[in-house]
Amino acid sequence: MITRKSTRPALLLTTALACVALGGAGCATPGPLHLYSAASTQPAIITDTTTAPSSAAPVDIPTFLAAGETLTGLAYDPFTDHLFLRLSPGNLIRVVDRPARAIKRTYIVAALPVTAGGDLAVRPRDGRIFFAHPSLPALIETDRFGNVIRTLALATLTAPPAGIAYDSARDQLLILSGGDPSYVTTHALDGTLIARIALDRTVTLTGLAYDPDARELYAPLASPTALGVFNLEGRLLRTVPLSATFFDLGPRSLLRLF
Repeated sequence: MITRKSTRPALLLTTALACVALGGAGCATPGPLHLYSAASTQPAIITDTTTAPSSAAPVDIPTFLAAGETLTGLAYDPFTDHLFLRLSPGNLIRVVDRPARAIKRTYIVAALPVTAGGDLAVRPRDGRIFFAHPSLPALIETDRFGNVIRTLALATLTAPPAGIAYDSARDQLLILSGGDPSYVTTHALDGTLIARIALDRTVTLTGLAYDPDARELYAPLASPTALGVFNLEGRLLRTVPLSATFFDLGPRSLLRLF
């Protein structure tokens, strides 16, 4: 279990008051942080683990993968409480409603190349989704329904993104790249480079997640089998004993008014 300081109680009150002021239309207040993980490319379930101090057992969420379907990326949208699964060959997206344990929709993003998959990240405030381009140092940005907004070139990178995370507190993108050492770059929404962080442990290049409240990066360690939690200087702070090929973080909404 992960323990951590949090500013979410104050944010919860602020957002709840804002929802009341707006008449309760389209509001979701953040609750405890949850970690969603899949242990393989063909998982039957996604494991939902709370990071708050509690005795709550992990919960299984079905992926609804059919025979031959392969997972290449996973993202969570705390605003809608939906999980986004990117399936091979990379342009097939399945949206799973977490509370209902049901498929919300499945669609194809026509602009995504079908040669490979990759990671993805959701911007909860407006539902924009950022997909790793499989052959360019770029992201393809769409809305929640797969309508393409733009292709976003990532300054200074020379290879496709290995992992993507979104910083909801600062409206920035974080990109995991391979190398010796592996590193994470922070980019503005126009692709401009803001910072470069070298990680002090070798990681597996399957995904990246970020907790904007604690300002901590999550990436799968090459050894041992666990998720590594890094600070923004790239130093390993602790490990989470999970076998997670694909994963994402997000606060569970305590109040959802739509």
